[in-house]
Amino acid sequence: MSSASTPASDSGRPVSPSLWRDSDFRRLWVGQTASQLGEHTALVVLPLFAVLTLHASATQLGILRAVGQAPILLLALLAGAWVDRWRTRTVMVLTDVGRSLVLGAAALAGLFGWLGLHALFVVAFAVGALSVFFDVAYQASLVRLVRRDQLVRGNSALEGSRSAAQIGGPALGGALVSLLSAPVAVASSALFFALSFLSIRRIRRIESTPPHLERPSRVRRRIHEGLRFVVSNAELRTVCLASASFQFSFAAVMTGYLLFLPRELHLSGTAVGLSLAATGPGALVGSVLAARLPNRFGYGPVLVAAAALGDGVFLCVPALHGSSAVTVPVLLAVNFVFGAGGQLVNVALMAVRQTATPDGMQGRTAATITFVGMGLTPLGSLLGGFLAGQWGPRTSLLATAAGMLLSPVVMVLSPLARLGRTLPAAPDTPLPACRSELHESGSSRLPGDVE
Repeated sequence: MSSASTPASDSGRPVSPSLWRDSDFRRLWVGQTASQLGEHTALVVLPLFAVLTLHASATQLGILRAVGQAPILLLALLAGAWVDRWRTRTVMVLTDVGRSLVLGAAALAGLFGWLGLHALFVVAFAVGALSVFFDVAYQASLVRLVRRDQLVRGNSALEGSRSAAQIGGPALGGALVSLLSAPVAVASSALFFALSFLSIRRIRRIESTPPHLERPSRVRRRIHEGLRFVVSNAELRTVCLASASFQFSFAAVMTGYLLFLPRELHLSGTAVGLSLAATGPGALVGSVLAARLPNRFGYGPVLVAAAALGDGVFLCVPALHGSSAVTVPVLLAVNFVFGAGGQLVNVALMAVRQTATPDGMQGRTAATITFVGMGLTPLGSLLGGFLAGQWGPRTSLLATAAGMLLSPVVMVLSPLARLGRTLPAAPDTPLPACRSELHESGSSRLPGDVE
């Protein structure tokens, strides 16, 4: 594998600080942190603006969230095929510019009173589409920047930055919507994407430059290769199924949750943002534990236990009544536990996926799992809005929270539950399909190799 050379300790073993001595990794980390902060701010700002300012109904909120998630279903596989053939730095830079421009335009429209519900639909779809490409690209980029024995540390750092974004993004977004205005909150997201652009564009390591244009038949074939590879691997198949069951239910939960907090518990935008932000500290704890617990107890037991605890705690939310003096601390605790369990699962599953995948398939594998795992989220958001409209936010929230427990059940019944302290390595040689492409192109490198 072509990767960054990284300093080691005197004993010859890699040490944790060596990862941070790599300036390109630091630039990726800073850029991804800023990008995640902008994304998590926007994920709260747009729904809160629809609920609090435009007085959107449960169905309209479900549609807004579904529109923002639809690009996962529509574009994830295409993003994987492109990322495996383009430089990941190029993809990340272009998507940062695009999201900054879209949200900047939305902020200006809001200042002039033109930011209506239909405009929010357009903004949510555009930001969601560009985020699909960025997320696939940064996951593939990590594999090209660090050694495989550093992937867990690298993933832990990147997931930790996402956790920091979960702390700052919802709190900042909720506070800005409540204290200032939605246009100011939208503008803050645009600025974060601009900061991400400035950092990532400074990555110096040169990736090999594959052909930028491919015949449609070639793109379809590469997408099919990614699907076939994931289907043929038992662990990756389970990752898809567990992720799909969780993301579908979680999308439904969040639609009811964003209605339940302001309308049933009468919380302000700031209180909603703070309660959501509690996921971040929990996720930071989960990132730290993810670098230690699998090596002590095994990946399988950690995955099942973390998923069951993190998903099951949401069953406490529908039971809440009363004043914010009581409900907000409980919501903070629930979101903290949910963040810790979810982060443990995220980091461990990403390590499983990356170690089981050859370099030339990283982008397509990530995109395939994203497509299957999150492709149903638009339907989940629509279902959450429908159930909240029919049953009320409290009952719908209880039903959809119970559905989240299907994910740990899938893990228990799968090979993931039997994984030990070490993970199976990816094949050392390219897949047959990759060999044929190299033969056709006359190149001796895989598309994802770094010079």
